[in-house]
Amino acid sequence: MKRTKPRKRSFLVLLAFLVAATVLGLMIFQKYRSSRELPVTRPEPRPTGTFRVTLFFATPDAEGLAREGREVGACDNVAGCVQEVVGELVNGPVGELQPTLPPSAVVRGVRIEGDTAVIDFGKELVAGLPGGSSAEMAAVYSVVDTVCLNFPQVKGVRFLVEGKEVETLAGHLDLRQPLAPDFSLEKNDEKVVKP
Repeated sequence: MKRTKPRKRSFLVLLAFLVAATVLGLMIFQKYRSSRELPVTRPEPRPTGTFRVTLFFATPDAEGLAREGREVGACDNVAGCVQEVVGELVNGPVGELQPTLPPSAVVRGVRIEGDTAVIDFGKELVAGLPGGSSAEMAAVYSVVDTVCLNFPQVKGVRFLVEGKEVETLAGHLDLRQPLAPDFSLEKNDEKVVKP
């Protein structure tokens, strides 16, 4: 009988040791695992791909505006998208249509104020714009019509030059207030030109 008691005692000590070691091992494992887990953050959606826009350029006879389709890179917000699209107007047409903005024009920035896009051009726009009311009208309304058609939440466009409000670009159109689109300048017999 004396032999069975020490066996029981050593068995109980061994069992207690195993239970303690298991609990301690689980605690250490949990701490190790939690230290290796990276915090879960929601990934920010990034725009990918392209989207199709319609640009307005001068007709070959310079008697009005006509549409040209173009693919542009995706962007993060409306102001960035407007700047990208107006940059494509500066790049000029790829088909038979005529440019409305000088190739030296610079879009310094765009901001959205309510339903108005405020577009800040560099002084190169005014310096490179040909004289005459038809050139000024084509330049202004190619921008306004393009922006308002592609971004329906924008109802008007206000022009700035070098960050300052301007009365006019070439002395013919009053730009002191935001301009709404005027699709009556579009030549209906012209088809949308696809690049």
